[in-house]
Amino acid sequence: MKLLLDTHILLSAAGQSARLSAAARSLLDDPDNELLFSAASLWEIAIKATLGRTDFKAEPRVLRRNLLANGYTELPITSEHTVGIDALPALHKDPFDRLLLAQALCEGVTLLTGDAQLAQYPGSVRKV
Repeated sequence: MKLLLDTHILLSAAGQSARLSAAARSLLDDPDNELLFSAASLWEIAIKATLGRTDFKAEPRVLRRNLLANGYTELPITSEHTVGIDALPALHKDPFDRLLLAQALCEGVTLLTGDAQLAQYPGSVRKV
């Protein structure tokens, strides 16, 4: 199964795996799953880290390099993804999460999140 990790799951997987739920760890450790990260997550980390958000402390370039080195697949942002946002109900205000969801829907992959509000969207969103 192809799994797109939301930004918080991605940061936890990359540096603080103890923060992951058992369900998330199980999915991430399953060799049959292909783990994807979005350019949107790296963008979010870069922006929020410069704003002083302590929950986004990571160097995006180093994170990207390490994710690729550890077998993760990068999902670029396409115009199809961005225009897909307009079809989403207004359940969630975070533009990064909305873009991640649009990417998952366009690509036919499952979005893993710890965000209960994001998990309310129809489609392949899984709260872990």
